[in-house]
Amino acid sequence: MTAFLTTALSFPTLVYSVLLAFCVIYWLLAATGILDFDTVDGWLGSDGDSVEPSQIAGMIARLGLSGVPMMLVLTVLSWFGWLITYFVQLWLLPHVPDALRWLAGAGVLLAALVPGVVATSLLLRPLATLITRLRPPLPAPVLGRTGSVISPRVDETSGRAQFDDGGAGLILQVRAMPGQGFARGDRVVLIEHLVASDTYRVISESTFHQQ
Repeated sequence: MTAFLTTALSFPTLVYSVLLAFCVIYWLLAATGILDFDTVDGWLGSDGDSVEPSQIAGMIARLGLSGVPMMLVLTVLSWFGWLITYFVQLWLLPHVPDALRWLAGAGVLLAALVPGVVATSLLLRPLATLITRLRPPLPAPVLGRTGSVISPRVDETSGRAQFDDGGAGLILQVRAMPGQGFARGDRVVLIEHLVASDTYRVISESTFHQQ
């Protein structure tokens, strides 16, 4: 037990140990109702004035994990990262000279992300496929609706806009055509549903009416 704790609480495994502990605490708090399950997803999937966390959502989509809760992705990735760094530190790093051990540990910490990401993607893709199949489709008349950009900017990789649905309003993740961009308050029209990333392509209202 002492050897286990020594390895788990030593660099580089310590980084993944802390991250994994954070994930466990999050799920415990979410299970008790103190936190909402969508708390982290909402932050990572939204657009802010100073950061563009929706880029993280784009990365998740490129891994084929659209629709999977981001905290679940982070938890599984942390687990694989912890396993890799733990056993590398247990079996290989002790043979590295002391002067190079921190440098080697940093390399292992970063290198563990590659197989960790691959393993996470392979493990969770069936869940992503199931979520996509079970997700109720949006009403058919959504395409062609006009709305306003509510994020600081809409480009090819990020952005949000609000559309009138006869109720509280419909907020969607939207993307501009290549080479185009919109600012907050610009009027845009939904023209296409991008299934892979579950986002919507938009063009300006003026361009739409000229077609």
